[in-house]
Amino acid sequence: MQEQESRATAYTTLSAGGDFRHELEVKRSRFITVLRRAASEDAARDLVAGLRREFHDARHHCSAFIIGPDRTVQRSSDDGEPAGTAGIPMLEALLKRETAPGVTDLSDVGAVVVRYFGGVLLGAGGLVRAYSESVSAALDVAPLVRRSRRRICSTAVQHAVAGRLENDLRAAGMVMADTSYQDRCTVLRIAVPDDAAAIAAASERLLQLTGGSATLSPEGTEWIDEPYD
Repeated sequence: MQEQESRATAYTTLSAGGDFRHELEVKRSRFITVLRRAASEDAARDLVAGLRREFHDARHHCSAFIIGPDRTVQRSSDDGEPAGTAGIPMLEALLKRETAPGVTDLSDVGAVVVRYFGGVLLGAGGLVRAYSESVSAALDVAPLVRRSRRRICSTAVQHAVAGRLENDLRAAGMVMADTSYQDRCTVLRIAVPDDAAAIAAASERLLQLTGGSATLSPEGTEWIDEPYD
């Protein structure tokens, strides 16, 4: 779970559920880039370890990752390449990736570039370009999502009106979280942007939809994935 006290209330990350791969060939050297969503250093290091096993005969398994809503964790490794020619260019490709015009907020991403040497020396400049371009090209094809911190607010209503009210809330643009069914009521939970104005607006909208019979109770916060526009 992400730290709730982060300054950022939203950032961009990879879609969950799988690795995203891309291969680039430069002067007969193969650069195989693997991207994975990683919410912790352990998860990012697991990616490196797994690829070392999968590509056990490769000469280099260079890596970079950035983690956290505020991107407070940043790591890179040249893994035997000349210092500064692999890990740092990969990290900069992640950090400088624009997710919208002028916005660089990509995080919770691990990147590994597996290199099979092709027999032709690339030189320091060639290595920097190859590792940077490998990560950038992989990001070009990887699906992204927005991850937003939301305040979960609940309201308890009669079973008979819960379904209609949930539909009305969705139609009003509300993002619904989980619903629980209790003996005497249904508890609907709404994921509201984590700021006072948004919570007040959601409360007012609920009052309008229920004729003043239902109110919102703010609870904790959660990070949720939203479609990337």
